[in-house]
Amino acid sequence: MNQEEFKIEQARKRIKDLKGFYTHLSVYILVNVFILAASTHVFTKISLNEYAVWGYLSTPLFWGIGLTIHAIFVFVPSFGFIKQWEERKMKELMGKDSNNFKY
Repeated sequence: MNQEEFKIEQARKRIKDLKGFYTHLSVYILVNVFILAASTHVFTKISLNEYAVWGYLSTPLFWGIGLTIHAIFVFVPSFGFIKQWEERKMKELMGKDSNNFKY
């Protein structure tokens, strides 16, 4: 693989990562808008107890933590240690004889 092919492959990986994050963010927003509408009684006029309110708030909170971690891995290069490990491992395995390669 020459330098130009390597740059193209890196750009494709970056686009895939960005697309994955923005898809995750879009779904997060859509689901949580629905949860917010449900918790403000847009769909019904039923009052909720404290436990039900916690149920509505826990999803955005914990999912938001996961979304934040996803954003860190996509936008902060020093946190990409998992991807760096994957790339090193891929190069190591590709360097071996294909007959000895096992899944």
